[in-house]
Amino acid sequence: MEMLYSVEVIIPISQIALLLLISTLALLFGRVKMALLINYVFTLYWGFLANEGFLAGSTFNTVSYFGFGFLVIILALIGFFTAAE
Repeated sequence: MEMLYSVEVIIPISQIALLLLISTLALLFGRVKMALLINYVFTLYWGFLANEGFLAGSTFNTVSYFGFGFLVIILALIGFFTAAE
């Protein structure tokens, strides 16, 4: 539990501004699901950068992190393109 209190996450303000801009545009055009997917992709990217030391230590960790991340993205895209009844 101590590790959670001692972790510092540094995200550049330009990336946060880009996320806000893209998400806002998606929401203004009524694309709620697309905005959620955009936020997820940014979170996946930031999670990798913030935990670079942990994930880089093992190829298995890196592959599983991105493998599950891309699996979620693919399932979300399939859900977007299938008609909801």
